[in-house]
Amino acid sequence: MAKTLQYLVWGLAALATRASAAPHCPAPASSSTSQAPSATSQVPTNTPTPSDTPSGPRTFEAEDAILSGTRVESTLSGYTGTGYVGGFDEPSDKITFKVDSATTRLYDLSIRVAAIYGEKRTTVILNNGAASEVYFPAGDSFVDISAGQVLLNQGDNTIDIVNNWGWYLIDSITLTPSAPRPAHQIHPSPVNPAADANARALYDYLRSIYGKKILSGQQELSWANWIAQQTGKTPALVSVDLMDYSPSRVERGTRGTAVEEAIQHHERGGIVSVLWHWNAPVGLYDTEERRWWSGFYTDATDFDVERALADTTNANYTLLIRDIDAIAVQLKRLEDAGVPVLFRPLHEAEGAWFWWGAKGPEPAKKLWGILYDRLVNHHRINNLLWVWNSILPEWYPGDDTVDILSADVYTQGNGPMSTQYNQLIELGNDRKMIAATEVGAAPLPDLLQAYETHWLWFAVWGDTFINNAQWNSIETLRTIYTSDYVLTLDEIQGWRGQ
Repeated sequence: MAKTLQYLVWGLAALATRASAAPHCPAPASSSTSQAPSATSQVPTNTPTPSDTPSGPRTFEAEDAILSGTRVESTLSGYTGTGYVGGFDEPSDKITFKVDSATTRLYDLSIRVAAIYGEKRTTVILNNGAASEVYFPAGDSFVDISAGQVLLNQGDNTIDIVNNWGWYLIDSITLTPSAPRPAHQIHPSPVNPAADANARALYDYLRSIYGKKILSGQQELSWANWIAQQTGKTPALVSVDLMDYSPSRVERGTRGTAVEEAIQHHERGGIVSVLWHWNAPVGLYDTEERRWWSGFYTDATDFDVERALADTTNANYTLLIRDIDAIAVQLKRLEDAGVPVLFRPLHEAEGAWFWWGAKGPEPAKKLWGILYDRLVNHHRINNLLWVWNSILPEWYPGDDTVDILSADVYTQGNGPMSTQYNQLIELGNDRKMIAATEVGAAPLPDLLQAYETHWLWFAVWGDTFINNAQWNSIETLRTIYTSDYVLTLDEIQGWRGQ
């Protein structure tokens, strides 16, 4: 999947003494999510109001839906009804299901789909408002895929399935009344038995608010301060990027300031999250199309993580250890300053657009284990809470080295992101807290509570997202930041003693 690149912006930033904006991890360029209306759009009322609605599962055939740029087909066997819908090849292509509900209530949504052309993603839009992205694994037959939840209004509702990656076949959708979410059973302590007092205090605090409140968060300190100017409230959490401390960037003149920014936010009582756009240790193409500062992307380097991990004596393995040791220096600075860190390395591995995920799950999991062992057991850095950032079970490195599960979600509409949340609940058996570590659109608190999506925090990406009204209007940000459900910097002061 191609990611939207801002090479010119990053290149100019890298040539300066520091990067003015970190590279973001946006939705695919082919995504139709930019067509999603705002969360305040009105529900259509052009179908009859039901007098009664069954309380059990209900299936709606795709061929009976409203088709926009799509078509009914019947070539692939195994469909239900009289056919299925294909032709998802243009950004605006979609199908619209009209569904009714006797009451306002939450439903589990399942999509029967055949992704015969490889793994895909679709966008689901409820009532012309909040959007969610659903992953379809590759397959040669129709299967039922969990698509999160939808909060149906009493009366008429619409559910759109919009192209996004496209090239899949939709057979039907099924709606089942959602059962109440059971109490979480979160592990009582960090995975690192030697975690220091600061890390343990943060973990305890996060457990105390999980399922009750959500921490507001923002990528980059400068944008967190911008939010304060717009809303009068400062995010509780700031995320920074260790990108410019990568040795292959440092040798080309970058000078990171993320550590100083993290300490600054910590000293004003905030919580710090750290990711690492790990520029490949070597093998950067540095062409006009793929410059050296984009070297964390798979298509910008010939660095082969699988070969590098084949044994511990090859030169590229040595370079991986060199890079980890360089980052250890920066993490140690944070530890010495008393800053507990929500550490999120190897993010979005399953997407394969970053080199650490380009060779599949096994090398990525192996690298995670090396990273954990090198930092915790060799360097004895104990201020870290470890945040895993992929959803698919085959990519999960295991409970022993993961404190928090997370997802990066770029869909418009300020929705609750229930699909990803429910997938992560299943991945961690509801024993791990779950965070929305990168979002394009900050979630509306009323929807979070209605859907019982208990994200621990959200962090909106910086330029082109937080300051883009198509993703986050100022009015919406003010609604979010003044909600009692959303914790801001002033409301978490003294969290170590709470």
